Amino acid sequence: MKIISTIRELQENLNTCKKENKTIGFVPTMGALHQGHIELVKRCVAENDTCVVSIFVNPTQFNDKNDLLKYPRTLDADCELLKQAGCTYVFAPPAEEMYPEPDTRQFDFGLLEKVMEGAFRPGHFNGVAQIVSKLFDAVKPGKAYFGEKDFQQLAIIREMTRRMNYRIEIIPCPIVRESDGLAMSSRNTRLNNKERQEAVLISKTLFESRKLKDRIPVEKLKEWVIETINKSPELKVEYFDIVDGNTLQPISSWEDSSFKVGCVAVFCGEVRLIDNVQYD
Repeated sequence: MKIISTIRELQENLNTCKKENKTIGFVPTMGALHQGHIELVKRCVAENDTCVVSIFVNPTQFNDKNDLLKYPRTLDADCELLKQAGCTYVFAPPAEEMYPEPDTRQFDFGLLEKVMEGAFRPGHFNGVAQIVSKLFDAVKPGKAYFGEKDFQQLAIIREMTRRMNYRIEIIPCPIVRESDGLAMSSRNTRLNNKERQEAVLISKTLFESRKLKDRIPVEKLKEWVIETINKSPELKVEYFDIVDGNTLQPISSWEDSSFKVGCVAVFCGEVRLIDNVQYD
């Protein structure tokens, strides 16, 4: 495994792979890797001749600068995990490599970005599109792997890929959870013991809501989820929405969509966690 910090060196190595007709898969990350990331990497390794993983904490997608400062950075440990997973190249650039000058591009994803994360984190998805497009341009992969925990981001990436005519297959990968059900997240490391114990109520409530779906209307279920999670003194729901999985627009009736997803953002102490479930 080789660790690379410049686009030029990355492309020199990848051009050699392409001359040898090797397929290239890509997993973009912000580091602080956990088993959820590693599952993406393992799939990338299994499906491609060459696996590239980027580690870059992207400043333009943080609307809260304190969140940016507190985001965990564990490059040495990350690289050890990636080596064990079979990664070929780790691309870990400094900020000035990705942003030699300010990126002033403005992306408009319409209704996809007006709800949920887009409503509560203004500018977030513009920053995501800036950095992912830069990374796609640098790596030029055939396939790129993204976790379904960031469900709205996955929809945004798909739309960006379509609009920018990237010939890249976007591969969604299932949420990886801790043994008690909590969705794996780099932010989980910031939870204290009490918060970590309470955080499991998020996934527990979502799973329970799937059992209630056939008995109560959409709006009543939304109320129940929010009230149940908020019963914990450690937890505060920022939003919970049940949306069409393709358009991301809220539904008001179970008959409104054949692809229904419940998406939630919850503050556990000062740490913001997201999760989602699909309703059959």
